Amino acid sequence: MKNSYYVRRFEANDAPTVSELIIKTLRTSNRKDYSEEYIENDVRLFSPQGVVQRAEWTHFYVICADGLIVGCGAIGPYWGREDESSLFNVFVLPEWQGRGVGRKIMEALEQDEFFLRAKRVEIPASVTACEFYKKMGYTYKDGKNIVDEEQLYRLEKYR
Repeated sequence: MKNSYYVRRFEANDAPTVSELIIKTLRTSNRKDYSEEYIENDVRLFSPQGVVQRAEWTHFYVICADGLIVGCGAIGPYWGREDESSLFNVFVLPEWQGRGVGRKIMEALEQDEFFLRAKRVEIPASVTACEFYKKMGYTYKDGKNIVDEEQLYRLEKYR
């Protein structure tokens, strides 16, 4: 059965659900690639209040299916630049991964004005999500396929 997804902008009352989604995904999907300490440090950033704060300076989206929020993602300016943007917080509930949810989120983000105005879009990519972003056409920034001090890959796409 094909799921019907719809994407909409994040609303403040989504914050508790989105926080739970991100934390569950970090603790489930990312645990094979990161230490518990690393994950729990990230978990602290994604309280409902932390999610709302992120949404205040990005265009934050949620993707819904079967009446549930099953994924999210955000795009914003890259260090305040007009010609560069960055993707953030692309997460899909573990039980919904591999069903096209991530692709739908990326399609929505790539239609956003922050993407369309940018010559270059960067993603601070987790080890867990790196291959997914590469399938979406992103490549290693400056050809460097090593993690940085934050244990993230830096990927980019030129437009």
